[in-house]
Amino acid sequence: MTAAAPLTIRLNATDNVVVARAEVLPGTEIPGEGIAAREPVPAGHKLATRTVAAGEPLRKYDQIIGFAKAEIPAGSHVHSHNMEMAAFERDYAFCSDAKPTAYFNDAERATFQGIERPNGRVATRNYLGILTSVNCSATVARCIAERFDDAALAAYPNVDGVVALVHGTGCGMADSGEGYANLQRTLWGFARHPNFGAVLMAGLGCEVNQIDFLLEAYGIERGPRFRTMTIQDAGGTRKAVERGVAMIAEMLPEANKVERRPLPASHLTLALQCGGSDAYSGITANPALGAAADLLVRHGGTAILAETPEIYGAEHLLTRRAVSPEVAEKLVARIAWWEDYTARNGGKMDNNPSPGNKAGGLTTILEKSLGAAAKGGTTNLAGVYRYAEPIDSKGFVFMDSPGYDPCSVTGQVASGANLVCFTTGRGSVFGCKPVPSMKLATNTAMFQRMEEDMDINCGPVIDQGMAIAELGERIFKRLLEVASGSPTKSEAQGFGDEEFVPWQIGAVM
Repeated sequence: MTAAAPLTIRLNATDNVVVARAEVLPGTEIPGEGIAAREPVPAGHKLATRTVAAGEPLRKYDQIIGFAKAEIPAGSHVHSHNMEMAAFERDYAFCSDAKPTAYFNDAERATFQGIERPNGRVATRNYLGILTSVNCSATVARCIAERFDDAALAAYPNVDGVVALVHGTGCGMADSGEGYANLQRTLWGFARHPNFGAVLMAGLGCEVNQIDFLLEAYGIERGPRFRTMTIQDAGGTRKAVERGVAMIAEMLPEANKVERRPLPASHLTLALQCGGSDAYSGITANPALGAAADLLVRHGGTAILAETPEIYGAEHLLTRRAVSPEVAEKLVARIAWWEDYTARNGGKMDNNPSPGNKAGGLTTILEKSLGAAAKGGTTNLAGVYRYAEPIDSKGFVFMDSPGYDPCSVTGQVASGANLVCFTTGRGSVFGCKPVPSMKLATNTAMFQRMEEDMDINCGPVIDQGMAIAELGERIFKRLLEVASGSPTKSEAQGFGDEEFVPWQIGAVM
């Protein structure tokens, strides 16, 4: 007979809270903790295992997640009503936990069915992209893409689609500085992304973000696979649409001339992402994705962690794994930038968790970050990059970005990610053309409720005691299938056209 699952989850012997697996009613004895619940504790929420004095740290994962506002008696529900964020010193201990990576040898390395481009870069999908230099050309771009429906593409079976990726900026902005650099790096990253077999860039003609400036700055050359136009030069909206349709039609036959073949997994660059997190995110899906990321790194690939505000309070765990003090310093510098950025804009780093996160049991950004950072696995931090900056290091790396998921993933894809894996506890729905996005559910109840959107259920870690390593292996194998062309749930639902969101910084003028 199967033993009953424990009522609570203890993550470390030093913790003074445990996590409720299911709703705990007042008076319920907590096995192994020597306490009884004083009040109702919702599933996923925390329960104090001993009396915590006012101002004393609360610990989970053997890390500080907040401080008691007032004395918290043993057995109490611990949440925003009695726990708060406060500043405390983190021991960055640069490079102290860095260790050699246990790479697989050549004979053991995994492969997938990929598409190799003439420049040697490798694709997991084969789209034609229509990029816009400015919001003013968004309608034209969408109208062009709409002309290439399934019937129009029937003669091109190796083309996954024609997608218009539009945005709300490109003018009314400074022509220099962080915001302009972010936009140009993002557009350049998408223009050269291997998942595009060909690209058309459409502008208005008089915008700040001139197409010619972008081409000159990044050495992009027009040719059969990269073409440009402006609405003003075309003679207006209708003529621009017709010109764009003709250009895409001319590029389709060549773009269709691809075939998949076995390629090493070292060509995969995985964007690690989470959204709609709950208390189980840091217990099931995130560490399981971290185990999959470790496998990818050991096979010679790259995994990109991002969302700087959502590693805040956990950054010391990454600096300890840095390959050099210089890499660790880059991460600390990005944290300092964010502290200044939020302060001068009247915000604060603890503007997170969201209402949904809190309903799922997360109380402070410290707690959320500790769970989110688990996506990064355990291998060394090999590099730290600015938003949309090209990743030129193999292994586990970090890219600076906001925590807003579409904006963060846009930067990761621009940096070179050709796969996305996205964990969620509350049920975020997401996709990101031209890159396939795989969804991991943190708990079985949500997976069953939203099974048409979720690719893998990570709930068995709690429900059945499945090992994180076993689940990580399953995620990794599915990633290889997705990279080989197997569609994800978000692709089947048609996601990906509206999630292109370059990070805007600076005044709108």
